[in-house]
This record gives sequence, C-alpha cells and structure tokens, in this order.
Amino acid sequence: MRRTASPLSLVLLGVGVFLLVLAPMLARYVEPRAERTPTDTNVTTVLTGTGEYFDTTSLRTVRAQPITITRRVLGDVAASERSGRAVWDVSTAIDTPRTLAFRDPRRSYQWTLERWVTDRRTNAPVHCCGETPEYQGEAYLKFPFDVQQRDYLWWDSTLGATVRLEFKGTKKVAGYEGYRFTGSVKDTRTGTRQVPGRLVGLPKRSQVHAEEWYANQGIELVVDRRTGRIMNARIAPRKTLRAPGADEAKVVLLDSPGLEFTADTQHQQVALAKSDSGRLRALGDTAPIGAGAAGLVLAAAGVVLVARGRNPRIHSNANNVMERQPESRPNLSPS
Repeated sequence: MRRTASPLSLVLLGVGVFLLVLAPMLARYVEPRAERTPTDTNVTTVLTGTGEYFDTTSLRTVRAQPITITRRVLGDVAASERSGRAVWDVSTAIDTPRTLAFRDPRRSYQWTLERWVTDRRTNAPVHCCGETPEYQGEAYLKFPFDVQQRDYLWWDSTLGATVRLEFKGTKKVAGYEGYRFTGSVKDTRTGTRQVPGRLVGLPKRSQVHAEEWYANQGIELVVDRRTGRIMNARIAPRKTLRAPGADEAKVVLLDSPGLEFTADTQHQQVALAKSDSGRLRALGDTAPIGAGAAGLVLAAAGVVLVARGRNPRIHSNANNVMERQPESRPNLSPS
C-alpha cells in the first residue's frame, strides 16, 4: 500500500534535522568567532592603598599616605576596524592626596600614556598602529580567552619586561570564582633620572644621573576563566633612586605593601565578566545542547508521523468493505 506523509510530519522532521545540524555549528564555529577582544571598550579601574612616596614640594619622603592608581582603557574603534586588531589607548595616573584633588591626570604624581595592540582572538601583541611601548607576553590588560591552569607571561610596564605568573588555584571576587595567579619582581634597574647630587648622597655634584630601581613583592591577579578579564588585581610596587653604581637606595620614590582594586572596581569587573562569559556560554554550551535536544525530539516525532501516514483513499475503501450488509437468501422452509 502507498503511504503519504502529512505536512506536519515533514515540518517537524525538517526543523529537527536543521537543529541537529545547527548544534555542532554553534559549538565549533559560532562560539570561537564570538571569542574576540572588543574594540569599543571604555573601562576605568581604580587601585587604592597606603604607602610612602617622595614629595616633590617638601623634597622628602612621606609615609603612611593614601595612594591611588587610576587606569582608563579606551578602544580606538576606527583604528581597530582598519587593522582588524584590538587597538586600545591606556591612561594610567598615580596620585597622592594632593594631586588627586586636581582631578586631572596631567597634574598627577605620575602619568603615562600607552597604546596597546593585540590580536583579537589570541590576545598576542601585534606591533602596528602606533603601538607604544613594544611589549611582549601573553597577558596584560586581560588574559587570553579560555584561561588554562598554567603559568602565564604577564607584561609589567614599569619593569619593561614580562613577569612569570604562577597558577595558584581559585579565588572568589565579589562571590564569583576565578583563577588566581601570583608573581613577584626582584629589585631591578630600569633606567636613569637626572637629579641633584645631594638627593642621592653626592652633595659635591650639582646634577647626577641617578639609577632608577623597581621591585614588586606581591602581584596577585584573579581572572575570569572564560573571558580572561581581570576581576581583581593586587600589587606591591617599590621604586627607588640610587647613586650611580651604589648598592643601596637613597630615595624612595614610591613604596606600598599593597594596592588593590577598590570594591566598586571589583564589582564592575565581575559584572562584565559574568555578562561576557554568559554570552559565550550560551553560544558554546547552552544553545548547542538545547538545539541538539530539541532537534532530536522533533526529528524523532517527524519520523514517527511519517511512518504512520496512510493514503486516505485506501482508508476509505477499507471502511466501505466493513459496512457491507449480508445478502438475502430465499426462504426454503415448507409453507
């Protein structure tokens, strides 16, 4: 007997097959292409703590004072679109209580401008588009997507080189768990600065090129595993001046046992990490699993309906046969 399929069964079967094909495409093609560093970023992070610094007004080191580091990252969308890279301009201001009151990075205790260019997929540095400085490593303002439980090379701008950060398990920031990485920087000469000789113990020399030294005894970063966003940062920088060739520091420029993201910055970074991570999870996990499960159910339902489909004319003829009446017979009994 010839069978026919109803339109509903064909629709269910078609939609089911489509979803079964869509599920692996979302996981293998769509999600990886969604893992791209944004070009329109506009984020400000603030680290605070206490420490000592050299006061240029009184020409002496003051201690136990608040120190604030404000970093603003602004994406250059036009340059990013032209180059196909993530181009970010980074402003970092270090402030004392006096300079913070000016609310102007140009009048801060120390202000630097940098331009970072990275591959949007791998987060690797790309040397183009006016990048400065020419940095190396795997991580700086963020880590690569899908952070692994291994060591990473993190670029330290003050050092002008990479620092190996070791994976140290997990840690929660504002109730949200991330990967914890730690490292340190031994006292290292980073350059020279022209200063009065008396400042570094050489009163007979009017000006000398004093040596700048830098150390960081406690770097701790907590990173979102899926997006690589830094949710909390803690550093312990120490910058000093030495007389040329000297073994000991004569002037402490900046020294803090711990500068850390403020609570507001931590909550802001966690919220961004949750949002971006949730979007990637939906494309890579939730949507493919849901599409696969729905596709399997719909395809199975469509197959069952197709198998049960009947030709209406055959069904009608069968009913007519069942409704026939028995033929009448002649009465043969004697009258």
